[in-house]
Amino acid sequence: MTKMIAGQALIKVLEDWDVDHVYGIPGGSINHTVEGLYLEKDKVKYIQVRHEEVGAIAASADAKFTGKIGVAFGSAGPGATHLFNGLYDAKMDHVPVLALIGQVPQAAMNTNYFQEMDEVPMFSDVSVYNKQVTNADQIPYVVNQAIKEAYRQKGVAVVVLPENLTAEEIDYTPTRTPLTVADDFTQSVDPSAVSDTLQMIKEAKRPLIYAGRGLLGARDTLTKFSEQFNIPVMNSVPATGVISTDHPNFIGTTGRLGTKSGFEAIQNADLILFLASEYPFANFWPQNTKMIQVNNNPYDIGKRIDVDYAVIADAKSYLQAMIDTGESRPKDTWLEANQENKQNWDKWINQLAADDSDGLNAESVTKKIAELAGPNDTYAIDTGNVSEWSVRGLPMNKNQRFAISGLFATMGFGVPGGLAGALSVPEGQAWSLSGDGGFSMVSQDIITEARYGLPVINVVFSNDRYGFIWYEQMQTKQHFYGVDINDADWAKVAEGLGGIGFTAKSIKDLDDIFAKIKDLQANGNKKPIVIDAKIKQDDPVATAFMPLDPKVFGEDTADAFAKQYHIDRQQQPSLGEILRSKES
Repeated sequence: MTKMIAGQALIKVLEDWDVDHVYGIPGGSINHTVEGLYLEKDKVKYIQVRHEEVGAIAASADAKFTGKIGVAFGSAGPGATHLFNGLYDAKMDHVPVLALIGQVPQAAMNTNYFQEMDEVPMFSDVSVYNKQVTNADQIPYVVNQAIKEAYRQKGVAVVVLPENLTAEEIDYTPTRTPLTVADDFTQSVDPSAVSDTLQMIKEAKRPLIYAGRGLLGARDTLTKFSEQFNIPVMNSVPATGVISTDHPNFIGTTGRLGTKSGFEAIQNADLILFLASEYPFANFWPQNTKMIQVNNNPYDIGKRIDVDYAVIADAKSYLQAMIDTGESRPKDTWLEANQENKQNWDKWINQLAADDSDGLNAESVTKKIAELAGPNDTYAIDTGNVSEWSVRGLPMNKNQRFAISGLFATMGFGVPGGLAGALSVPEGQAWSLSGDGGFSMVSQDIITEARYGLPVINVVFSNDRYGFIWYEQMQTKQHFYGVDINDADWAKVAEGLGGIGFTAKSIKDLDDIFAKIKDLQANGNKKPIVIDAKIKQDDPVATAFMPLDPKVFGEDTADAFAKQYHIDRQQQPSLGEILRSKES
């Protein structure tokens, strides 16, 4: 038992849970928690962000990169409300985050005091655990329980801390109870589910795997299953890397951020193994396709699309049970056609990357990133067209880690995510990829990267528009209004904020810049880097609907779509055409 202020005891609980950094901005109502951080600064690093939103998003990105809880704090009033964007990102993508919220002293509550707000109901929707402490002695206990619940329910835990309580001296005794973050039991999958779905797979002529975030960390198992049963694999965007992106059975993803090979596989499959995902747009898949859904949450079964067979189980355990049967499917024209379709797509992306005859393509930028990327790098991807270019162009073939704002899809995720990557995965190079719209929301926190000597490489895809929204206005035949944005010299901004800035307008510029960056990083650079890539305003090819199969959509429709996006149909035949050619 040791006497200390409750604010310090709180930080000691974080130490016990292996938290090594916390984001936030000091303020009167949270200052004794900050004092606790000072007293424990050798164990838990305080990261002073320039906006609480950045701290909360970074905490969410920490959890996405590592699986470990991210922690951010805000003072009463605006400090607290600024956290919401990052906390909702964590809520909707089901990752553990702890939010420490300052509150006015208890004696001032209910008196219309400065910055006084009723904070518990404010955070009720975003949280899985939401408590205001009522005495100083319970602070370590409540924080400990909050962390447990954040892990158990994979969400946001909120602890509201009245200022006077964190300042009180208490007798602190660490808990003797072992700290656990995961179930340590082995799941047994219902044998009938294994035999029934095995029969469905054997009967299918065109089976397809759609893998979600619940299979992250199960790459070897998913790969083995795909190879044993010779089934092509696609994944949701947040699950990027669940199978190596250079594996021959990987065919991309589907939807707005997808690939031609992914869209066409979904359209031609007769059975989809919908694994560990709650993909929000599954209701747009063909409704007559047979569906096996495997999820450990019964609530998610059939939530997006009707299914023919439900398996309530951990998807990794299910796949291992299928592997253990020793059964298999022979390699067939379905797998070969999908592999060829993906290879054709990759060749086309590489052609775009090699061409800057009329301006710089975004694909040229992601190609250079792929060339410099290392085996342990982290990619933090902002929302917008940059999401499409990143999913299609970044390598996830070793131990790289990928984080994006999935279901919440907030702009401004890139820079905070890059900050988190540098802190949580120091053995790799941290990258952030943003559009100029998203980057402008959070660019001030390049200062934070500079303050802590974090050489994040921040890539800005500048095209002077909110490209994702521009496309939506085009699709709905609205006037283009509010989607143009002023150009800025982000390289100069970077220099003004303590970083190193480069501007690229051509492939030659990129070659020169990346050569300089490689030398900088090899020589121990500690400054953040910003690459302002001035790209063309061309809209990325729309993959949510690709009517390229003339037998399904007609020659005129296929020709018109190909012409719109400069697709050579001879080099990019539809999957249907490839299949018909192989089966004839």
